[in-house]
Amino acid sequence: MIENFNDRYQQMFLGKVLMASLEDLQSGSLAFEQRHNSRYRYSKLKGDTPLKALAASNAKLRFPTAEESPKHRMKKPEIGKYHVVRLIRSNLKLNVFGERFSAPPETMLEYVVATIDVKEQKLKLFLGKKQVEEFDYKLR
Repeated sequence: MIENFNDRYQQMFLGKVLMASLEDLQSGSLAFEQRHNSRYRYSKLKGDTPLKALAASNAKLRFPTAEESPKHRMKKPEIGKYHVVRLIRSNLKLNVFGERFSAPPETMLEYVVATIDVKEQKLKLFLGKKQVEEFDYKLR
């Protein structure tokens, strides 16, 4: 669904809408996202729109509180976890922030969640709720 949205965003917004300012991009992007999420139906969501599926899931979305990115280099975290969703293609390679890892065969053409555990310095790979692989992951 992520790639599908990105393709639609490129073709139906970025590729068609003329923008003269950052404000045009921000407001236009939000409007496109709202139209898409309230109208476009995905088979993976059993024919529901993203907004309808989100409402049915009772999931709570969390957003960063800071509106601007930091202007200085941040201290490396010592605890916490980072989660990224990736599609594993037929080459069975997982790309996490430019680093590549070999994924197990059962993940081919599936979306996985790669969780970086900062304290343990591990990258854990999940297919659904099942952990299928673990790698050492040293933060630079």
